[in-house]
Amino acid sequence: MFLQTLFVNWSNGAFIMTAIFGLVIVSLVGFVIYYISKASKKERKQREENEEA
Repeated sequence: MFLQTLFVNWSNGAFIMTAIFGLVIVSLVGFVIYYISKASKKERKQREENEEA
């Protein structure tokens, strides 16, 4: 079996731990991208308001 050829014993919950770790990493990256997008939109809106005034 393929899972037994890897260097980890997948029967002790390592698969679940790896999946949770992956979800945490993906959510952190998503939050950072969202925060950067939000900050750039706020900056752009502020710049447009300054140009109108």
